[in-house]
Amino acid sequence: MTPRELRADVPAFQESAYLNFGAHGPSPAYVVDAVSDTVADHEFNSGADDPYTTAFASYDRARERVAAFIGAEPEEVALTESTTDGINRIATAVDFEPGDVVVRTDLEHPAGTLPWQQLEAQGVEVRVVETTDGRLDIDAYTEAVADARLVCFSAVTWTHGTQLPVSELVDIAAEAGAFTLVDAVQVPGQLPMDVQEWGADAVAAAGHKWLLGPWGAGFLYVDRAVADTMEPSAVGYRSVTDPTAAELTYEPGAKRFEIGTTSPGPHAGLIEAIDAIESVGVTTIADRIETLTDRLKAGVDDEALLSPQAYESGLVSITVDNPEATVERLAEEGIVIRSLPHPDAIRVSVHAVSTAAEIDAVITALETA
Repeated sequence: MTPRELRADVPAFQESAYLNFGAHGPSPAYVVDAVSDTVADHEFNSGADDPYTTAFASYDRARERVAAFIGAEPEEVALTESTTDGINRIATAVDFEPGDVVVRTDLEHPAGTLPWQQLEAQGVEVRVVETTDGRLDIDAYTEAVADARLVCFSAVTWTHGTQLPVSELVDIAAEAGAFTLVDAVQVPGQLPMDVQEWGADAVAAAGHKWLLGPWGAGFLYVDRAVADTMEPSAVGYRSVTDPTAAELTYEPGAKRFEIGTTSPGPHAGLIEAIDAIESVGVTTIADRIETLTDRLKAGVDDEALLSPQAYESGLVSITVDNPEATVERLAEEGIVIRSLPHPDAIRVSVHAVSTAAEIDAVITALETA
């Protein structure tokens, strides 16, 4: 499949110049069909005694597909609703004590800030490493994590589109004895992703952005050896080996972070979305995004460009006088982007399914601002 063919499969792209994949990637028709067909099969064909068997088989297929896509084993994958959900499952499974230190950067999405803000009320210190132009100072980071209990950072920053050196940051934190949690939601679907190469204890992500999957199809990777030492704060029949046993025994690996009854539909859609992205090829997608983002950056004043001039991702942040008004004006012209709360800018999210004509339309619209 080519990027053009994938684009043709997405009904939403027929209505506008959609350039907001960092927030949401509209799904191809067959992804939505997979969701509805799975729900229909579960509701119409399971029978009175078999709906759980049907759902569990669907969960297993989703874990296996996600695992193969991110370089993990199926038992290292938990199915979640979102990246925020995954981060919270880790945050609430660590037995924090007053005086413990959590380290994050100042570039994190609220998914990577709010759980730690909540922990501050319990006496946990949240240490924020400041950055410059989407870049992390390694010496400052090393000093900050020296006595940390947990470190959380993004693989690709949602503010600047910069790639953080995940493996290096994980190694530094691990050397200090800290648990490492990576927010990777901006990676799958636009860049190669291999959790084994990263080496983090846990990685949270979801399929509703660059993978063009449905909402509600999140996933959480937890290293098998690490997961087996953790006790989730919430428990349900999917968390344990025998829900009626007198003694509580958690499922091995990441499955212990799954709780109870959830629709198998979203993750069935995620399987279709991953299949579509892989049929195009992640390398092909990254190359196409690079070409289009280079085109966009060439048409933007250097002083207005907040993202790096050289390609790192499809997220391109640009300063304008009034970001919200600019977003509204471009929407009236059929161009969908978004504003950022910090930095005060607009963000154009360019996918391989985007077109040169759409990029040129953005450039023209910004020139007339």
